[in-house]
Amino acid sequence: MDLSNLKPAEGSTHNRFRKGRGHGSGNGKTAGKGHKGQKARSGAPRPGFEGGQMPLYRRIPKRGFTCRNSKDIVAVNMSTLEVFDNDTVVTVEKLIEAGIIKNPRDGVKILGGGELTRKLTVQVNAFSASAKEKIEALGGKAEVI
Repeated sequence: MDLSNLKPAEGSTHNRFRKGRGHGSGNGKTAGKGHKGQKARSGAPRPGFEGGQMPLYRRIPKRGFTCRNSKDIVAVNMSTLEVFDNDTVVTVEKLIEAGIIKNPRDGVKILGGGELTRKLTVQVNAFSASAKEKIEALGGKAEVI
C-alpha cells in the first residue's frame, strides 16, 4: 500500500461538473446548448412533444391489459419424461440438459398428458393433479421445489 494506490471509497465521489463557468472550462458561454432556438432557452418542451402535432404515443392504438403479477410457467407433458431412466431424479436442470425445455422462465409444471412407464423422482415448481397421481402410482415421487 502506497500513495499511488489510494482511491476514494466506492460511491463517495460525485460529478461536480459546473456548466457555463467560462470558456476555459470547455463548457462556458452557451453551456452546451448551442446558439438560439427553442432548445437553447429555459422551458424547452418535454420529451415526446411534437410541436402540437398528435404525439406518437397517442396515435398508436392501445389494446388489452398486461397483468404485472402473472407468471410465465413452462408446461411439460408426462410422455416427454420417458427419456429418463428408472430411479432418476428429474430436476429443472436435467430437463434443460435433455433438451426438453430451453428456458424455465418463472417455473416448470408437469401436466398429465400421455403415459409414463418409469419410476421417477420429479422435482419441479408445480404438478397437475393427474400428473402427480400417475407419478405416484408407479412408485415415484412428485416433489414441489
